[in-house]
Amino acid sequence: KMAGSSAPWIGSAYLFLQSTCKTIVLPSLYESSQKKPSVFKALKLALADSTGSMNGVDMLKVHCSHPHLIVQLKFCKQENCRRFLQSYREGALQESLQNHLQLSLAMTRVPLEMELKAGNEHLDNMLKDEDRCLECIYREKPDRLRDEEITELEECLKSLIVCQSISHNMAVKDRMPPNSPSLPFPSQGSFVSPQVTFVFQGQEFANRMLTPDDHQKFAKLVSKKWKQVGRSLQKNCRALRDPVIDNLALEYDREGLYEQAYQLLLRFIQSEGKKATIARLIAALEENGLISLAEELLGLHSNEDCS
Repeated sequence: KMAGSSAPWIGSAYLFLQSTCKTIVLPSLYESSQKKPSVFKALKLALADSTGSMNGVDMLKVHCSHPHLIVQLKFCKQENCRRFLQSYREGALQESLQNHLQLSLAMTRVPLEMELKAGNEHLDNMLKDEDRCLECIYREKPDRLRDEEITELEECLKSLIVCQSISHNMAVKDRMPPNSPSLPFPSQGSFVSPQVTFVFQGQEFANRMLTPDDHQKFAKLVSKKWKQVGRSLQKNCRALRDPVIDNLALEYDREGLYEQAYQLLLRFIQSEGKKATIARLIAALEENGLISLAEELLGLHSNEDCS
């Protein structure tokens, strides 16, 4: 029995992806050196959505087999595999991947067909029997280590997220004259923020992307209210649905409140991209009475302690 074994639970499956739009060929996009990072990013974020964790499922290799893009998956925890199967069964994974591909590739829509296999078993035919699916995935032990290309793409994605945030923040600072907090955000071409300025406590501020400094301050100071802030942000951020927030609480319970809050905002930044702005976070903080933290993020605190 799976549960009776003292060895860690581990299993493997293949996710077959095909675009139903004739003009969008996923293997060709992945084979393009320019498009490959964008397709990988969409896959990574959608899989993270499905399990509630960036590390819930591993991609071992991506195969291009026209017209399919085939992703070899590795699961190291049975509960993560269950979450993945539930997300797949309910169509949430498909919707998430379509949305992430649309954002990453800057396309209007990327309609997809999906198929899930473990060995010779077609899991789509038995999705209602979750335990049977788990047995099939558990029987298929991964036959390879993670492909070097996947490791490189993972590193590229991590550095890209950090660099985008830092460089964007530096560009804003360079272009803003001193003593000008109400200067509109500089035009960035593809920037899709709904507003260039926002008002907080009667004062106007330039809207901008969240920075690593914002991220750390939020995680350090939000304390037990991180879940409430997450639920405020989820109103227009699908990546922060209730199961995701609850999963973050469970997965990072041992690490404490800082890591839970840090992972929450990381999920928001990764899923929303350039739309992960300070205005949206400040609005969520206001909604939950965290005025002192909002002031801290906007540099309004004097040396006096604020309640």
